[in-house]
Amino acid sequence: MLSAKLLLVDDHAVVRSGLRRLLELNKGIEVIAEADSGEQAYQLYGYLQPDIVVMDISMPGMGGLESARRIIKRHPAAKIIIFSMHETASFASQALRAGVKGYVTKTGVAEDLAHAVAEVASGKTFLSAEIAEKIALQTLSGDDDPIQQLTAREFEVFRLLADGKKIEEVADMLKISQKTVANYYTIIKQKLEVSSPIEMVRFAIRHGLIEG
Repeated sequence: MLSAKLLLVDDHAVVRSGLRRLLELNKGIEVIAEADSGEQAYQLYGYLQPDIVVMDISMPGMGGLESARRIIKRHPAAKIIIFSMHETASFASQALRAGVKGYVTKTGVAEDLAHAVAEVASGKTFLSAEIAEKIALQTLSGDDDPIQQLTAREFEVFRLLADGKKIEEVADMLKISQKTVANYYTIIKQKLEVSSPIEMVRFAIRHGLIEG
């Protein structure tokens, strides 16, 4: 019998409201709290210790991946499902490497998220069918995805910089020093073999991480 207390994390109240209604149609699923940012999710997790967190990636301030990474580092048993518009294998792979237990795309079928909650609650991992297929195809083709060289933290810094954020903005969003961000920037450029901000943006667009 499914019994799961959920924390919903999305910066749009309308999305959270819709998700709550959708999920609570399923017996045994109860949304006990909502958060509108990665920072708030991190704080609430410590207080509430929910069974599962359902979290978006793209939010103002600390994004979902960074928040998930921090929650899991502090609470290794945390079960987090990413629910995102991002449909690239890179995002899903990075999320899994950070320790999340599920990755569901917002464009998938409505039942996917409830199914993911049930699977993750029972100790399994869940991926939307299209994401699982993309990861499998990438693996089978033997294509090296250079993004996989980046750690979860480097990936988050890369994504924010490629999206046009300045070093000081990234430092403020991730609550780290500007010097640390600058060091990450140097490492990222070396790993991805890009030498300028323009090249970084082009790389991100080519790999579907930001809109062109």
